[in-house]
Amino acid sequence: MKNVLTLTLLAIALLFCSCVKEGTPVATQEQSPNRVITIPGNGKTSGSTILQMRIGHNGKNCSGCVMYNGRLVHVNCMGDGNYCGASVSVQLQQIGTAITATTTDTFDLTSEDFFLMPDRSLNYRDEIGNPVFLNIPEQMVYRDTATQQFTFTGLFISDDVVYTND
Repeated sequence: MKNVLTLTLLAIALLFCSCVKEGTPVATQEQSPNRVITIPGNGKTSGSTILQMRIGHNGKNCSGCVMYNGRLVHVNCMGDGNYCGASVSVQLQQIGTAITATTTDTFDLTSEDFFLMPDRSLNYRDEIGNPVFLNIPEQMVYRDTATQQFTFTGLFISDDVVYTND
């Protein structure tokens, strides 16, 4: 009886395996760690925009890259490099060709009152789904004293990578 049950289960498994439709191979492209993620709203709320990127460098090899209280110091997870992963929720605003990004969470990037943003080209999809890049030029930004948010300026869209994201 045990052999009949085993043979029956094997026959059923073989039947299912032979009937499974093979999927069409899909070309996969390695996803960049530097990208824009848009999360649509639910109809009652607007969606979210998240900037995800690799930034910063090891402090052991840094003589200082941020002027703080009159001296150059290293601050983790700021400036050039790919040492840290960072994600920040922002509100993008475009007036003409000028694009700004204002953080919506106070301490996503840092608890400091400043942030050294390295230049980055982030993978993005435009409103009709075409691959483009959201480019953020290097800049030192300071918290707004009232809102405690950072605002990045001078952002622009391009069809190709502008910054090498080192």
